[in-house]
Amino acid sequence: MTTGFALAIHGGAGVVPRAHMTAEREAACRAALSRALRAGENVLVAGGAALDSVTAAVSALEDEPLFNAGRGAVFTRDGTHEMDAAIMDGQSRRAGAVAGIAGLRSPVRLARVVMEQTDHVMMIGEGALALARDAGLGFEEDAYFFTQERWDSLQETLRMQADGTLDNDPSRRHGTVGAVARDRDGNLAAATSTGGMTAKRAGRVGDSPIIGAGTFADNATCAISATGDGEAFIRRVVAHEIHARIRHAGQSLADAAEHVVQVDLAAHDGSGGLIAIDCDGNMVMPFNCDGMYRGSVREGAPMQTAVYE
Repeated sequence: MTTGFALAIHGGAGVVPRAHMTAEREAACRAALSRALRAGENVLVAGGAALDSVTAAVSALEDEPLFNAGRGAVFTRDGTHEMDAAIMDGQSRRAGAVAGIAGLRSPVRLARVVMEQTDHVMMIGEGALALARDAGLGFEEDAYFFTQERWDSLQETLRMQADGTLDNDPSRRHGTVGAVARDRDGNLAAATSTGGMTAKRAGRVGDSPIIGAGTFADNATCAISATGDGEAFIRRVVAHEIHARIRHAGQSLADAAEHVVQVDLAAHDGSGGLIAIDCDGNMVMPFNCDGMYRGSVREGAPMQTAVYE
């Protein structure tokens, strides 16, 4: 058990295959993870709340074009962006989520507005964007969200769909950013943000904004942010399943998360992973694919980042 703070983040499972990962790109990804970790850590060092820490960390990841959220969000099959996000406070179990939004610089900040300024948990589309404008959140032009890599990936995916050669490359099917934290007062929080799947149908929503599937926090057990095949994570109710195993079966965070990711998900073609932290400050980051962009820091220890096994 630790009495200090702890923070873990991810930039998505389903990384660029190792054979295609240059040293320069890996270094850039690690640097981006470190910037996001620092943003979240600075909140905790100053005695701030876990909720503020995960907001800061995920918002920083949304500004990084290397990851599939915010500025780096992938394109739908129509060449547009539809982003989802969620946040949850483990102390009160309040939660906020948004889905299918475009043009907003930081979807996770809008999810927090939903949580704190409305009576709702999830808002979508134009109604959510109107709330963002009322709250004074930042919007960007389409050019801000355009990256040549994401556009090229869309064209390749559409071509492969047309000629029946689409592969199962996880980097094409999923990608998300997220953070979980425990503050010095023992409070937990989780946040997740994503651009979804490359070439997804307009209106598709994955697990990230669904409380209990891709995002969850409860001070009594754990905080979780998931990344992977959204449909599989929804069907298995991944985050809540881990919470339930801890609460009702008395399993440790490590045992519960390992079983859900490596057994339950793997048996149902659920490629991906998650980051999680429990009420004692223990952190785990299991995944069942080639890699997951991830990093962590705890009070009094240096930050760590990783991509592959």
